[in-house]
Amino acid sequence: MEKQFKTFREFYPYYLQQHQNSWCRLCHYLGSTMVIATCLIALYWQSAWYLLLAPVFGYGFAWVGHFVFEHNRPATFTHPFYSLLADWVMYWRWLTRQS
Repeated sequence: MEKQFKTFREFYPYYLQQHQNSWCRLCHYLGSTMVIATCLIALYWQSAWYLLLAPVFGYGFAWVGHFVFEHNRPATFTHPFYSLLADWVMYWRWLTRQS
């Protein structure tokens, strides 16, 4: 049975526990960076078609990290909103050297 979380504050430590492998985190960071780049390219070229690639990059890299390196099931499958939010919090903390 999957653990239920009432708040994001409860969820985030669980999320970090599911991302202990540094290669898995690197895959997440790479995917998030590609999402940002894809959005910037879509703005530059003024084409929303590029935005279709954003979830492919974001989830694709993250899922490779989980299945190849972390050997667990991505939290996206059970907690999609909290997982998306946690991914960007983790990315921000990495960029700002807080983690």
